[in-house]
Amino acid sequence: MATVLCIMPPAPASSDHQIGTITIDGQKYFVSLRVGYDGVEFVGRLRFTDASSEVAYQDHGGVPGTSVSDAVLRAKEFSQVEVEQRCHRALAEKRRFGKLRNATDKMIEKIKYLNRVAVGLEKGLLDPESAKLELDKAQNDLMEIVKTLRNHAGVEDEPD
Repeated sequence: MATVLCIMPPAPASSDHQIGTITIDGQKYFVSLRVGYDGVEFVGRLRFTDASSEVAYQDHGGVPGTSVSDAVLRAKEFSQVEVEQRCHRALAEKRRFGKLRNATDKMIEKIKYLNRVAVGLEKGLLDPESAKLELDKAQNDLMEIVKTLRNHAGVEDEPD
């Protein structure tokens, strides 16, 4: 008699964690850390969301950790000056089409998740019925993201 190993579907490809707030040049930013697993380690990227426009700017520098909580802890240990420097770097390298980029990032994360579920199903690590539901949900989520792309394409972020 064959047994099928039934485990929970894989965790999301990334997770967001609130770090705090900072004010630079009179502008308030919410600081969060988006943590993902790259197959070797957990890597976080600080995101600075403008409190008034809700446009997010991501620092390209990584915050590595042995776990999600380790990366979050390391980010919370940054001094005020370090966080401000990373915010300045993120603002200096900001994209013109932030909302389109955010939608694209969500789509990429969802595709990675879809692939992990499919691989887990193929390897017999997931219950076929649960995995099918997860695959259907991920596909529907992707379709919803795709529907928003047209609204963001060619629309530049508000100037500072």
